[in-house]
Amino acid sequence: MASNGISAIRIPVGWWIASDPTPPSPYVAGSLQALDNAFIWAQKYGLKIIIDLHAAPGSQNGYEHSSSRDGSQEWGETDDNIQQSVHVIEFLAARYSKSPSLYAVELINEPLSPGATLEALNMYYKAGYEAVRKHSKTAYVVFSNRLGSSDPREFFPVASGLIRTVIDVHYYSLYESKFDNLTVQQNIDFIQINRTSHLTSLTTSNGPLIFVGEWVAEWKVNGATKDDYQRFAKAQLDVYGRASFGWSYWTLKNVNNHWSLEWMINNAYIKL
Repeated sequence: MASNGISAIRIPVGWWIASDPTPPSPYVAGSLQALDNAFIWAQKYGLKIIIDLHAAPGSQNGYEHSSSRDGSQEWGETDDNIQQSVHVIEFLAARYSKSPSLYAVELINEPLSPGATLEALNMYYKAGYEAVRKHSKTAYVVFSNRLGSSDPREFFPVASGLIRTVIDVHYYSLYESKFDNLTVQQNIDFIQINRTSHLTSLTTSNGPLIFVGEWVAEWKVNGATKDDYQRFAKAQLDVYGRASFGWSYWTLKNVNNHWSLEWMINNAYIKL
């Protein structure tokens, strides 16, 4: 990663990492050691780390990547799992605050509206921010945009007056019907026009920084050539590279080639 120009890595973790090496069933031990190793390697190679609470207790969105087996979404329904989340954030901030590689802590990934209410998230974001600040004055604190909400600026008020805050937005040319029948050029135009406009609307001189925390060079175009993929990836790199907090590709390694940044770099689909 370092040799290819990557400067930071966003590492997803589950809430049970705070009870490692004896996490509750059905979770398994080992994630805390893996994160410790990542910090050792990051310091060795001059990389920064963004710790991302990707699975919160109770699941914040009902998807498997937030550790929901059955689609249930219970995070934020009680003060207990909000406070448990704050505990996890404080645990992580305390453990890594002395590392020069700690760049940011993302308080939660992709909370889903309306289950994750604005009221619950604002309460959690304030408490999570304070939990990080107990241990670090310099780490950025990242607030994730809500899935199902059209305006990430809903979190600008809670970020107002707080230092080193970031809003995370995720851009995929998938999962919405409007992308189903777009051509190669129409997909590229959407990135260059619509995504540029959206990023510009979010960027203010005195507001939080903006982070394109997830994107991928994959789409619904059938029969696309390598050149098509290269142009699609380059358009996203150009646009998302202008985000005030940068971008993060989802993901580094994946069995699906286009979702694997490592494969995309090694096979000359992406040049950083």
